[in-house]
Amino acid sequence: MFENLSDKLQSVFSGLSNRGKLSEADVDAALREVRLALLEADVNFRVVKDFVKRVRERAVGVEVMKSLTPAQQVVKIVNEELIATLGEPARLDLSGPSPHVIMLVGLQGSGKTTHAAKLALSLRKSGQRPLMVAADTRRPAAITQLEVLGRQIDVPVHSEGDKVAPPKICANAVKRARESAYSVVLLDTAGRLHIDDKLMHELEQVKAKTNPQEVLLVVDAMTGQDAVRVADEFNQRVGVTGLILTKVDGDARGGAAISVRSVTGVPIKYLGVGEKTDALEVFHPDRLASRILGMGDVLTAIEKAQSVMDQDQALKMGQKLVKGEFDLEDFRDQLQQLKQMGPVSQLLDMIPGMSKLTAGVSPDVTDKQMKVIEAIINSMTPGERRNPRIINGSRKRRIARGSGTSVMEVNELLSQFRQMQRMMKQLTGGGKRGRGGMRGLMGMLGGME
Repeated sequence: MFENLSDKLQSVFSGLSNRGKLSEADVDAALREVRLALLEADVNFRVVKDFVKRVRERAVGVEVMKSLTPAQQVVKIVNEELIATLGEPARLDLSGPSPHVIMLVGLQGSGKTTHAAKLALSLRKSGQRPLMVAADTRRPAAITQLEVLGRQIDVPVHSEGDKVAPPKICANAVKRARESAYSVVLLDTAGRLHIDDKLMHELEQVKAKTNPQEVLLVVDAMTGQDAVRVADEFNQRVGVTGLILTKVDGDARGGAAISVRSVTGVPIKYLGVGEKTDALEVFHPDRLASRILGMGDVLTAIEKAQSVMDQDQALKMGQKLVKGEFDLEDFRDQLQQLKQMGPVSQLLDMIPGMSKLTAGVSPDVTDKQMKVIEAIINSMTPGERRNPRIINGSRKRRIARGSGTSVMEVNELLSQFRQMQRMMKQLTGGGKRGRGGMRGLMGMLGGME
């Protein structure tokens, strides 16, 4: 979502790094570009003005002007001020006696029902016993949708049809949760326009009857600055305690994420990063700031890996790498686990420096190429996967037919895999050609057309 903003900011900082010491004029020129980049990214103009002012006050000070690495100091200041603008990290309030009631509100079509399921799955994985409540009686399909999602993630759904008033449904659900020892109740309320006084009053009744500890507003990041206005108006009516910003994986300009905390005072608690029920991330301001500035987000990448990687298998894989026994079968298994972590383009952006190496690689090409590589490997026999050296011309033709590819693509995969094997040996043997190895890996994922 922040690709354009990230590219422009990195360009500004790259220009600064080419200079020795920075003058006040250099800082002002760079900050003009930063201001334009933020405004083009749809960041609220008041937030931009305040942000640039704070950065300038620090950037023209002694800590930068007398520094041996002034450009790095400026980047450090921008990073710190960006984190301050995004706000402190906020966690769900699950203190006190259960059940803990979480109320999801938002506009029509913002994704409340889907994100109720995402949040329920996240809570279940953390040891909670969630109960989802189908309180959206104005859109009949919403009840069915939540029940289907509940079966998919193995979380029960409380439903009373579309004839009972939502405040009563929610009150009954909380009573059921208390009697059946559910620890969290997730209320999926109907989407409404924030100018619809009747429906907003219904939300106030639901809140009065259930006394939720959290009122989470689900906001579509692609609505831009309107998301900030929506958050402000919902907050005034029902007292929003946090936001779930959805479609963060899309091509929106992303200014709402940067603006919303400063303008409304409401913290972002979660980011929706995809369509699957596990595509929900806890919001970490420092990690998002690092992604925007092109510094990567290694911690999130590690957490994603830990959630899908089998520890015993990872240990065996590490031993194979050290011994130089990593084969195509192992590579296919790693690709399958990698796919469970989300789109490859998102993962590569989390690795420091990879955004520059992948600048010419389309995200669609990267994900498509993973499927092509997997198809080629699956068309091989177990013996061929373990020992690619035995693959001769006739075998290559058979593999190409079986995978729907060409002999040239099979040749390219085998050639790049041999390069990757050599890279692995260099890395495990203390070699210093890691950057070249990264280029080799990108060749595997994006080099085959």
